[in-house]
Amino acid sequence: MSRLDRWQEPEAATAAFASRGFASAADKAKQLTRAARRLAAAGVDGTREAHAFFVPGRIEVLGKHTDYCGGRSLVAATEQGFCLVAVPRDDARVRVTDAAAREEATFDLDPELAPPRGHWSNYPMTVARRLARNFPDARRGVDLAFCSDLPAAAGMSSSSAFIIAAFLALRAVNHLAEHPNYRRNIPDDLSLAEYLGTNENGQSYRELQGDRGVGTFGGSEDHTGILCSEPGSLGQFAYCPTRFERRVAVPEGYVFAIGSSGVVAEKTGAALERYNRVSARAAALVDAWTSSTGREATTLAAIVEQGEEAIAELGAIVRRQPPAGFAEGELQRRLDQFCLEHLKIVGQAGEALDRGDLGEFKRLVIRSQRAGADMLENQVEETVALATMACDRYAEAASGFGAGFGGSVWALVRAAEAPDFLEQWERDYRARFPERGEALFLTTGAGSSAFELA
Repeated sequence: MSRLDRWQEPEAATAAFASRGFASAADKAKQLTRAARRLAAAGVDGTREAHAFFVPGRIEVLGKHTDYCGGRSLVAATEQGFCLVAVPRDDARVRVTDAAAREEATFDLDPELAPPRGHWSNYPMTVARRLARNFPDARRGVDLAFCSDLPAAAGMSSSSAFIIAAFLALRAVNHLAEHPNYRRNIPDDLSLAEYLGTNENGQSYRELQGDRGVGTFGGSEDHTGILCSEPGSLGQFAYCPTRFERRVAVPEGYVFAIGSSGVVAEKTGAALERYNRVSARAAALVDAWTSSTGREATTLAAIVEQGEEAIAELGAIVRRQPPAGFAEGELQRRLDQFCLEHLKIVGQAGEALDRGDLGEFKRLVIRSQRAGADMLENQVEETVALATMACDRYAEAASGFGAGFGGSVWALVRAAEAPDFLEQWERDYRARFPERGEALFLTTGAGSSAFELA
């Protein structure tokens, strides 16, 4: 930890990012410096000690809607993310400032907070409310300012990154990692990813009581990718509980091109309802299994991993008597998609990358993309078109990712060809969808997990 005035100097911030291997260290330093200077302009004493963090977004390479089902996924952190500076206060007040937009949210570290939905303050307020409930002795507030180059509501997990950023700041100023209750329940980064997933979905975690969350019934894949990634590689994880399975190196000389469709993937309103319905289908499958067979199962993965007979039995159960509120065939398609993604595609695709078989990797990614559109039904015309255009423009593979119903598509391309590829991809997309003026196109390597700058 350093004094606030240190992070107002670009040289110090650039050196800190460069030490972590950032090719864009100077750009990241500008964001961090801007956040630090915003705090100083707001009257925070430059001689006070300050924590500085970088929190990336994530790319879900494969694993569409598998995490909360106990399935597996392949994920990577992005080079884009939140740069934030946090200075401890002497009271329980929390002041969060968007240094670029110059917007501010102020609230107390209070277990009875009522975060507003539909505004960015929902995320840090939800974290503060949960932290105050789970750790009653942690009552030190913070002055926090952030800058982000992570596109919002684009499927790159900006909301989860924001939640993690707020938590890391509050954990630091409250020395939370020293609390026995924290160490007992959150002993490592995999546990922290699970816990922060419950901050979003409202569930309890071990001894730590849940509450409202932010309204999404998701899992901890995003948080795992953000907290547990390594540069240059994909992480294969399984969930419920979260387990590390292996690292898969990104082929040398390749980067991810990202096409953000301009169709908002923010988990609010109608998009939230569609997202939660996909989750509800998985829960309905588990409920149908336990009520019909009398055999307990906590996740869909726990059922399908019993083998083909169990999968066939579950399919027969939902065909014979579809649960109320679900159309004929709806749950069968969800079951088929999960089995394909969890049991076959994720593992086989990782193996193909390991042996350098990009043709097989592309074939498996195409199957995943089609299953997302036809079975999961979370793709839109724009993301289907982006994936098709990318492959037509000689990407090794391309797929929509994240919650769906908008958002982004990744494409694996040669780094040397990435600028030309990105330019043509964007031109093709805007010609077809001129109304999507909010579309964004960028490139990223597989980046570092979240960290505090030295």
